[in-house]
Amino acid sequence: MQTKNSKGPRAKRRKPSNTKNHKPRPARNGRGNEKARNQSKLDPQELRNQALPREEQHFEASFDFADSPLHPKLKELLQQKGYQKPTEIQEKSLEALLAGRDLLGIAKTGSGKTAAFLLPILQQQIAGKHQALVLAPTRELAVQIEQEYRSLNKGLKLFSEVYIGGTNMNKDLQKASRPTDLIVATPGRLLDLYQRRAISFKHLKVLVIDEFDRLLDMGFERDLNKILDALPIERQNLLFSATLDKSQERKIAEILNDPVRLQISSGDLSNDHVQQELIHLAPGDVKIEVLKKMLENPQMDKVIIFAETKRWVSKVNRKLRQAGIKTDEIHGDKSQNYRQKALNSFKAGKLQCLIATDVAARGIDVDDVSHVINYQIPKTMDSYIHRVGRTGRAGKSGIAYTFVESK
Repeated sequence: MQTKNSKGPRAKRRKPSNTKNHKPRPARNGRGNEKARNQSKLDPQELRNQALPREEQHFEASFDFADSPLHPKLKELLQQKGYQKPTEIQEKSLEALLAGRDLLGIAKTGSGKTAAFLLPILQQQIAGKHQALVLAPTRELAVQIEQEYRSLNKGLKLFSEVYIGGTNMNKDLQKASRPTDLIVATPGRLLDLYQRRAISFKHLKVLVIDEFDRLLDMGFERDLNKILDALPIERQNLLFSATLDKSQERKIAEILNDPVRLQISSGDLSNDHVQQELIHLAPGDVKIEVLKKMLENPQMDKVIIFAETKRWVSKVNRKLRQAGIKTDEIHGDKSQNYRQKALNSFKAGKLQCLIATDVAARGIDVDDVSHVINYQIPKTMDSYIHRVGRTGRAGKSGIAYTFVESK
């Protein structure tokens, strides 16, 4: 769809990345004094109050997908998936993305951001084959995006691959030798493949950075800069997330060229389908025992429990399993195969609880999560928003509880 003022895909030349003085964020090993860590966290009452959804105007799509400028085959596939009307981020971004504009999109979790960038990519690939790259900060999110791409292009003879850490490098090298229309990857593994000359970006036309606020974090910046320097200058750039870190505006301006900016949500609010509650522990209460009692409620049938460190995730998982509760854990010390199996079991309803660090807050896309429990208070508002956003998705309601310990 071409508009009068639309501009074609164009990215300004980036200066070579200066990483000489870059100081990577110290690795977190999950150890240390928990009381000291808690002191650096946000006030739980203020956290909840700030994140509560404020009254927003209800969005009603102005067209059905059947009336959109999308290719007839895409319309047919959307109909088969039961998608009739676009979400707000999908409708408001479609024209600009089909016209080749760069875009910054901020929208709540569960608002359809993945399809918002995949549908225009597919439309362009049907018109003329070219390659697109999606970068994601977590393995789970990368896998989820690639699976959604496959579900949207059945019969179109378009091919995709996902490259993530924790998987077999030799298999990735074999996959990289095949023609690929969409690459979905975490930065470290992609850079490794590029440096081994297994992957070429010469046909790449579109770059998407999903959950860019996390990926632009200090811990990813060096790898990201190297990847950006390797990409063609002429490309369309899309940044999507549920939150916006104002300190990253300079980096955003470096990546995007004359972008359309869509801020569907303010970037600091939770989903309005999520009821948020605080669980105040009285002196003498044992948190794990209170948690066990809560999980006896039959309505808590699909629960994600967040803890701050890998050590605490494993501890909570062990205690709940000893109590006969069906649980599993995902965090950075688990292999990708283990993490994917645990997530699949949770999705299939074989587990009541999935216990995770914040790594999972950006990668779990399960529409029927009944509850989220913050066993430990997150350190940032962004982490809180992404955690509670795991429930109340796709128009369904959910409840998020946060434990507050007595002082």
